[in-house]
Amino acid sequence: MPARINLSKKRGKAKFKVSKKRTDLMNRLLDTYSQEQDILATAIQELIPLGLQRVAEELQQEVKSLVGRRHERGSDNSRWGWQPGSVYLRDQKVPMMRPRVRNTKLNQEVPLTLYQRLQEPLKADGQTVLKLLNGISTRRYQESAELVPEVFGLSPSNLSKRFKNKTTDALRKLHNRSLADEDIVCIFIDAKRFAKDGLMLALGITIDGKKIILGIEQSYSENSNVSGQFLDRLIERGLRFENGILFIIDGSKGFKRAIKNTFGQYAFLQRCQWHKRENVIAYLDPTQQALCRRRMQEAYRRTTYKEAEAELNRIHQELLKVNQSAANSLLEGLEETLCLHRLGVSPELGKSLNTTNCIESVMSQVEQYTQKVDRWHNSEQILRWNAASLLEIEPRLRKIRGCRFLKVLRYKMQQEIKERLSQENGVSQSTAKPEIAEAAAI
Repeated sequence: MPARINLSKKRGKAKFKVSKKRTDLMNRLLDTYSQEQDILATAIQELIPLGLQRVAEELQQEVKSLVGRRHERGSDNSRWGWQPGSVYLRDQKVPMMRPRVRNTKLNQEVPLTLYQRLQEPLKADGQTVLKLLNGISTRRYQESAELVPEVFGLSPSNLSKRFKNKTTDALRKLHNRSLADEDIVCIFIDAKRFAKDGLMLALGITIDGKKIILGIEQSYSENSNVSGQFLDRLIERGLRFENGILFIIDGSKGFKRAIKNTFGQYAFLQRCQWHKRENVIAYLDPTQQALCRRRMQEAYRRTTYKEAEAELNRIHQELLKVNQSAANSLLEGLEETLCLHRLGVSPELGKSLNTTNCIESVMSQVEQYTQKVDRWHNSEQILRWNAASLLEIEPRLRKIRGCRFLKVLRYKMQQEIKERLSQENGVSQSTAKPEIAEAAAI
C-alpha cells in the first residue's frame, strides 16, 4: 500500500501567505488614494468588463445617500427620473442611462460626484495621446482600441481634437515652466531642418548631471538675432548664469555671437570636436581622410591643454603642405574646441561634453515620433508635436557620464569668471547686456 503524504500544513501555510500578501497589496493600493470617490472612479475605469454594472450600482448608492430609501420622507432631495448620459471606461466613452437628483426646495439639480469624475478619460487622455504619438492612425484607432461594442466618441475628428488639446497643453508647459529652481551648468544648443523650416532646441545639464529640455524655437536659420531672443526668453523664465554656463555648439556663428552678446563674461564655449574633425577632412582626398581623422582624435584625447594644442598645431603644419584649405579650417575656432582641456576637466567630462552627441540623440528620438506625419499643416502643429515628443522623452534621458565632476567644472568656471572680471578692472558690464550684468551682480 503506497504511503500517504499529508500536505495540509504546507497548503494551509501557503494559503495564509497568499492571503497576507493580497491583504498587504490591497492596503498599499488604498493608501495611494486620498478620497473614496477617487478609489471608486479609478477602480471602475480599470475593470472594463464590470465597469458598466459597477457604475450603475455605485450611482444608485450615491442617489440613496442623497435622497434616502424609496418612499422615505424628510429629505430636501428627490429622485428626478433618468436621462441619457455616458461615462469613460479608460479612454472609451460608453452610453448609459444615468439617474437624476433634484433639490425641490432650491429647485436645482444635484450633481452626482461619481458621475462627474467618470466624465474624464482615465489619466486625462494620457494613454490616448501616447498611442497617437507613437503612430496609431486616428482613422484606425477605434478598431485597435475598442474594448466593448457600445463605445463611441472614438471618431477621427474627436480623437484629433483630444490630441490637439493635450499637445497644446504640452507646448504651453514647455514654454512656461520655470527654470529658477534648476541649477544649470551646461547647455547644448542645436537646430535641425524640420519640414520646410528649422527647429532650434536647448538641452540643459544640471549640477547633478540630469538632462532637462529647456525650450524649442522655430526658425528658418540659426542667425544671431533669433538665437539671442531664444536665450533672452530662457533668462526671463529664471535661468541662472552668474556662476557660469558652458555652451556646447556645433560651430554655428549665429549661436556663438548670440551667446557672447547675451551672457558676456559668464559664457564658456565648447565647440563640437566631431564637427570640427569632419569639416577638416571634407577638404582632403579620400585616401588621406582616415589618417587625418585618427590623428585629430588622438590629439583631442590628450589629457592636458598644452599637449592637445601642441599636437593639433603639428597637424596644422602638416596640412599646410597638403591642403591649405583644410589647414585653415582646422585653425578656425580651434581654441573653442579645447575649452574643457583649458578648464582641466576634459578626461572626466570629455565623453559627454566634447561633442553635441547628447542633443543630437534627443533629436533622433524626436524623429521617431514625428517621422510618421505625412503632412505638416501649420507652425502650431509642428511645435505641438515636438513639445509632446520632448516631454515624453525627457523622463527617459540618462545622466551624463562623469556627472560627479560637474562641481569641479563649476568651480573652474567661477575662478575664470573672477579673472575675467578682474581684467576689466572689476566692471562686470564689459560685454554682457546691462540687465544681465545687474542680475549677476545681485
